[in-house]
Amino acid sequence: MTETHSATFGGGCFWCVEAAFEELGGVDSVTSGYAGGHVENPSYEAVCSGDTGHAEVVQVEYDPETIGYDELLEVFFAVHDPTQLNKQGPDVGTQYRSIVLYHDDDQRRQAEAYIEALDEEYDDDVVTELEPLETFYEAEAYHQNYFEKNPEDAYCQFHAQPKVEKVREKFAAKLKQA
Repeated sequence: MTETHSATFGGGCFWCVEAAFEELGGVDSVTSGYAGGHVENPSYEAVCSGDTGHAEVVQVEYDPETIGYDELLEVFFAVHDPTQLNKQGPDVGTQYRSIVLYHDDDQRRQAEAYIEALDEEYDDDVVTELEPLETFYEAEAYHQNYFEKNPEDAYCQFHAQPKVEKVREKFAAKLKQA
């Protein structure tokens, strides 16, 4: 069995991003949390205030022999709008910014190259931040697997479900086997 690797992404509400990555084969787990801020052990309420500097992010544990970091980047950028500064859908604030938090120089190089290429495709500038991951704080238990536990929730229906459907359609060959 291969050793899993970690990747950390923020692209709006973590419920939506988590639900999208959960669909992928080779992804062992996805944990919602907070990163990129300056307050230790932030709470959801503190992060939502916008005062902690954190973004809502997901930490993806994956098998690099099944799915590569480049493929995770592709999915990440497909399920959110990287040209939206500090917002995604109805969610507005720095906590919803587009951000890739790299774990090593290889991830940094891959993300830089991907963002540079993506910037050429868009009319608007890609505003995705690229920073080293310093500390990941796991979100409260009720945020974990939120979409899976609450598929009838109106927010999930309008915002998470379309991202899941996009992953299922666009990345069908990468999905977990039933």
